[in-house]
Amino acid sequence: MKIGILSRNPKLYSTRRLAQAARARGHQTWVVDTLRVVVEIGTPPLPDVGVKVLTGMILQRAQHLPPFDAVIPRIGMSITQQGLAVVRQFEVHGVQTTATSEAIACSRDKLHSLQLMVDAELPVPKTAVISQPEGLFTAIQAVGGLPVVLKATRGTQGQEVLLAHNLTTADQVVTRLRRLGRQVLVQEFIAEAAGKDVRVIVVGGRCVAAMERTATAGDFRANLHRGGTAVSIEPTPDMRALAVRAAQIHGLHVAGVDMLQSERGPLLLEINSSPGLEGIEQATGVDVAGEIVQFLEEKVWERMKRHTHNR
Repeated sequence: MKIGILSRNPKLYSTRRLAQAARARGHQTWVVDTLRVVVEIGTPPLPDVGVKVLTGMILQRAQHLPPFDAVIPRIGMSITQQGLAVVRQFEVHGVQTTATSEAIACSRDKLHSLQLMVDAELPVPKTAVISQPEGLFTAIQAVGGLPVVLKATRGTQGQEVLLAHNLTTADQVVTRLRRLGRQVLVQEFIAEAAGKDVRVIVVGGRCVAAMERTATAGDFRANLHRGGTAVSIEPTPDMRALAVRAAQIHGLHVAGVDMLQSERGPLLLEINSSPGLEGIEQATGVDVAGEIVQFLEEKVWERMKRHTHNR
């Protein structure tokens, strides 16, 4: 197969591992800087000015790409819109992807993601969304009172996620986020989780790896990028079922599903469409990158068989 990895930095651990795994299984692999891709729609080829027209899109600096069989989007939050346009164009050309543009968009919007999960009757923490600070007190009461977790509807790696123990702090956080143009989620604080959460990696409808993350002393966010630690775990059947179902309703073939344990069972926190591989592979020893490549092999092979059968 010819596989494209959409990533701005070929030196990142996840990007390197995916490329290594693909090449180890005999596939040709290209790391493509998402911001260098310019989507071309219904225009004639440009003159020779260092830009080439390639299968419905153009790449700056005359970088030539073959027609890919599959792509693995590793789209950073800051370039979501450009990334979605690029992934969408690959979809138009029938290229298999680990995450469609729609699935990425759904997972990036925390409010939309929670709405999908609630509509599917999946358990999530009590949550309210506010657009103005005036609604803060009502929202806090709706989720069970202080302390509450406040988070922007868009953000990763624990950024813009804060715990407010009093109304003054909560108001300050909401006001700051609103000035930045962010909607704010007000969420119940699950004290019994004790600064721990679980990440499950789902690939092709299977849970392939799981780790329990523990926050540093004095923090409630267990993200590894914030100094948390991780150990491999065997997820419970309930956790496995929730993780797979959450990935499915978002339309994600590959997902990092975060949840925590509460007195009423596991609760889903959020879904990541391009989960980092370093922490999970080091904690569990599982070749997650290889699992992702194997999934693409299976999906591309299925497409080839259908195409041959329909000829």
